[in-house]
Amino acid sequence: MTWRAAPYLAVTGALGFGWFVVLSVALPVSLTLTVVWVGVPLTMAAILMWRGGAMLERRLMHAALGVRIADPYRPRPERGLGAHLRWLLADSATWQDLGYLLMLLPLGLVETAVSLVVWTTSAMLLIQPILMSLWVAGVHSDLTIDSWAGSFVAAAFGLLVLVMAAYLVRGMAWLHGTLATVLLGGSQEERLRASRARGIDAAEAERRRIERDLHDGAQQRLLSVAVDLGRAQSKFDSEPEEARLLIAQAHAGTKAAIGELRNLARGIHPAILSDRGLDAALSGLAARAPVRVDVSVELEERPPAAVESIAYFIVAETLANMAKHSGASEASVMVVRDHRGVVVDVWDDGIGGAAMVPGGGLSGLADRAATIDGVLVLHSPLGGPTLVRAELPCEW
Repeated sequence: MTWRAAPYLAVTGALGFGWFVVLSVALPVSLTLTVVWVGVPLTMAAILMWRGGAMLERRLMHAALGVRIADPYRPRPERGLGAHLRWLLADSATWQDLGYLLMLLPLGLVETAVSLVVWTTSAMLLIQPILMSLWVAGVHSDLTIDSWAGSFVAAAFGLLVLVMAAYLVRGMAWLHGTLATVLLGGSQEERLRASRARGIDAAEAERRRIERDLHDGAQQRLLSVAVDLGRAQSKFDSEPEEARLLIAQAHAGTKAAIGELRNLARGIHPAILSDRGLDAALSGLAARAPVRVDVSVELEERPPAAVESIAYFIVAETLANMAKHSGASEASVMVVRDHRGVVVDVWDDGIGGAAMVPGGGLSGLADRAATIDGVLVLHSPLGGPTLVRAELPCEW
């Protein structure tokens, strides 16, 4: 992430200055002209312009800093100039976008200045032996160190400055990404509203999946069993051997249907979770994982069933993703209670790079958590480690 973030941080000052100039011209002009009709479309154009700039910044955050920020805007109305204007003005994300672009000037100037100073200082110190060789060869240079020993000491110090610069860039990238997430990610209320809507959609999709599995699986098998038993009943007196075969076939179909129903019920809510609680259920998941997983459940009382179920499936899906993609050698699961509810942390030492993509497993977990106003947070920089944290509000 360091070498991807360095070029971005070096030019944030220019980006911030450019947006400041554009906005300082566009906003006064469009607002002044609102006294006549032309000011309204100009104002909408200005708002759409800075929204577009904020959307570009979100993409740059992902490309340069590895921070994924979803667009938090409300759905756009179908038609009507007034409806579109209210849509733009009433969305808190619009004004947070403006705040971020205005903040980009002072923040970017500091980042650019610091970046230029540390990288230039490091480069000048590292090339002192080269300048020394040019001076010995009689070539003009601005050399200020007149001995080989001094030049190599300077180069060694330059290497130290280079390492410090890399850590400094990582720190500035983290701070910039955090501020961008707060401002460009929308308000907590907006995120919860959008997440809750996705959770409702996910619950509806799950309901349809269960109906489909029942219809295509157990229901068809039970229908076949009923047909076999009806045929056996009609042949019981006239053809007892064939009736016996039909009964045996119906018996096998019944066992298969029971197996499918058991698997379906396990996917909805595992029995061990209901009987013995989260500690035992999560320990069972850890025992089946391909790597060592430490489990710690620090709950004095059992939370509500809905919270237990969501916590269980978050851990199950996260451990499954870890086994498939992370290349981890160890992991840990911690469940604790804080003043808001239950906090579930799943950590692994894998290669990182995990992301919430629409329709993906982690996005589905966030949707599941949203059904109870919970929040799922992912931290997975390239190179690892990965941390998935779920905050599930509840009351005992």
